[in-house]
Amino acid sequence: MSIPSAIPRTAPIAIAPKPSRMPPSRQGSINLDSYRDTRSCFDSPDSDSPLNGKLSAPCEACMLHRIQCVLSDDDDDSCISCQVHGTECSFAESPQPRKRKLNSRTAAGSRSKRSSPGRSDNRILRHRQPSLSSTAASSSFIEEMAEIGGPTLLKRTLGLQQDRYSQYIGPTTDFEPSLINLSPFDPHDESLLARGTLRKVSELDTFLLLPDHNTAGYEHVGEDVDKVERIVAPHGRRLIDLYFRVVHPAFPILQKAVVYEKYERSYREFSPPLLAAIYILAINWWGLSDELAPLPRPNVRELERLVRTTLADAMYRPKLSTIQAGLLLSQTPGGDQWAPTAQLVAIAQELGLHLDCSGWKIPPWEKGLRKRLAWALYMQDKWGALVHGRPSHVFSSNWAVQDLTENDFPDVEWDENDPEEKTEVERGRTLFTQMVQLSQILADILETFYTLQAMRTVANAGAGAQGTHLVLSLAKPIQLKLKEWYAALPASIRMDSTYQNASSTQPSRLSSIGYLHLGYYAAEISLHRRIIRSLEAPAASPSTSSTLGTAPAAIDPYLQHICRNAAKARLISSMDFVNRLTPSHLRAFWYFASKTNFALIGTFGSLLWATSPGREEAEWYRRRLGEYRWTLSVSSRPGEDKGLTEFAMGMLDISTGLLKQLPEKPSLSRCGSVSDMEAARRQSILALGVGSGAGSPSSTERFSGLPSAEASGLQSPHSEASDSSDEEVYASFSATAGMARMAD
Repeated sequence: MSIPSAIPRTAPIAIAPKPSRMPPSRQGSINLDSYRDTRSCFDSPDSDSPLNGKLSAPCEACMLHRIQCVLSDDDDDSCISCQVHGTECSFAESPQPRKRKLNSRTAAGSRSKRSSPGRSDNRILRHRQPSLSSTAASSSFIEEMAEIGGPTLLKRTLGLQQDRYSQYIGPTTDFEPSLINLSPFDPHDESLLARGTLRKVSELDTFLLLPDHNTAGYEHVGEDVDKVERIVAPHGRRLIDLYFRVVHPAFPILQKAVVYEKYERSYREFSPPLLAAIYILAINWWGLSDELAPLPRPNVRELERLVRTTLADAMYRPKLSTIQAGLLLSQTPGGDQWAPTAQLVAIAQELGLHLDCSGWKIPPWEKGLRKRLAWALYMQDKWGALVHGRPSHVFSSNWAVQDLTENDFPDVEWDENDPEEKTEVERGRTLFTQMVQLSQILADILETFYTLQAMRTVANAGAGAQGTHLVLSLAKPIQLKLKEWYAALPASIRMDSTYQNASSTQPSRLSSIGYLHLGYYAAEISLHRRIIRSLEAPAASPSTSSTLGTAPAAIDPYLQHICRNAAKARLISSMDFVNRLTPSHLRAFWYFASKTNFALIGTFGSLLWATSPGREEAEWYRRRLGEYRWTLSVSSRPGEDKGLTEFAMGMLDISTGLLKQLPEKPSLSRCGSVSDMEAARRQSILALGVGSGAGSPSSTERFSGLPSAEASGLQSPHSEASDSSDEEVYASFSATAGMARMAD
């Protein structure tokens, strides 16, 4: 190709190949540009369809309106679109050389009597699939067919097209952003290249759209989704209803209207792993359905096998449904694994979920769905990092997603005649939003205390008082965030909120607020266990002391005392929370991290037991852990192979078994303990100059005046008492942090 010697600076560089010219016999008065845009839907240069180049041109009406032109197989020679809209079709003027077998009923999404639901639609989709990756293909073929009968929610999406998947073009790839901006984009913000179709969603963000049919395993999609549906048939629709009744309100990562729209047309429009994950979760509440309860349950193991294999294939053509399937699979019993979380984060970055999509040229509902999916993945990463003890994959430096607002949820997802359902959906949205905020605080805890660099920083501060003071100074701002978050919880999702329905025969609705409060206690425990560890740090070896020249400073006894009592109060509150869970809580949906969060309570109690200075305090923790195990044994979620709390009981048995190897602790008399602690307290006040402020006895009246052994007489707080205990923890914590600052 020859290159002109001079090109005006304002002239665009022609990157996309020129479209085919219109046959002279069909020119007439039709606009050439309109013809090219429509013709490119069928004659894509990068298509390997056997029909490429042999399809007849669309009729004039379809070209003017830029829609797919599909011939009818009845006696009329007009196309389907002209029949539906009652317009005159240019095809009726002269016979056409060929007709495609497609009737109007199939186009509208009806099912053939001789085929399974949606099979005729899928045959047409596979027949035309290769030619749909072109610049003017504003949406997939099946979406265009749905639009004949009315508008569809899937029109003009970026991440949920049936025939194409998207790849975010980053700033350092082989695509140069400056050259992308020079490429000619059509009115649909798409530009055809030999490598694929560019889709520009904003001035800075561009995606590459690629056809599904070129990816591994695509030829088995129809077969896989049929297998999924056969396992649950004929109960698929009831299971979807059950999912949106129980799971969706507390974990709104699906677009309810889109799911029902697609399922009404054909289950074959679903990604196999997403459909399987929905069914697996819904089967956990099989007994809640009056129609399903007396029937045998489907083969869940086979569904789990299918969802794993099909999800691996779907990752080659990632879409928003791939993220949805992965997140739902993580909520299933036994589905929580760390390695798949890393894959989901990578796929989300491929789809641009880490970006700010608020100004993108996509449907408004897809913006909200993307934000909800992004934050759900953020939660998955942070809580997965906590429960698995692994480094997080999501960092604030590469996270531009805006905070969730009411506009990010669908306008209506409930029956207007059912006010209870509306209340439940709104409560679930509040629950999800608050869990996102709690996850952000958890991210601060992990980043501040549990990264390799953070642990090295504390270790370099030295053993003894120096390390403890550093931990306390870092913990105080996070503790204040937790306090503010808890105080600002809306009344609808507090544990004392009621779900009594006077007009219903059922005593209460299922409530998933338990997983939020359990997450709060897990975050508190993660903070306090780091403080307790710093108190019990081993002293430096003689060689280290001689190298440094000084021995590590001893931890102040009173500082140690109030830190341990604050931790004890936190353990009491968390155990009492578990004890107050009702069947309406236990039978509801619980977030995947909940089973480990239950276990963390027992682990924290075991830590306090192991570090107890005396026999009496150790015995108190032993008794409380025994009571906690009993509570776990009677708290389970029915419908699962493994109960909700079975994992926590197993871990508690392991930790208490290890504690039997501890050497016997000395017995501390009550009088001796009181006098020693009072002397230590007075010495701390004199040494640090603490008056009657936050660190005075009045701030920690309930615990600071008691020796460790005497705490065995404490009772579990309830409701307001629990809130009072929380305030004491914060007061004690402020005192310890203040003492640490003054000592420094």
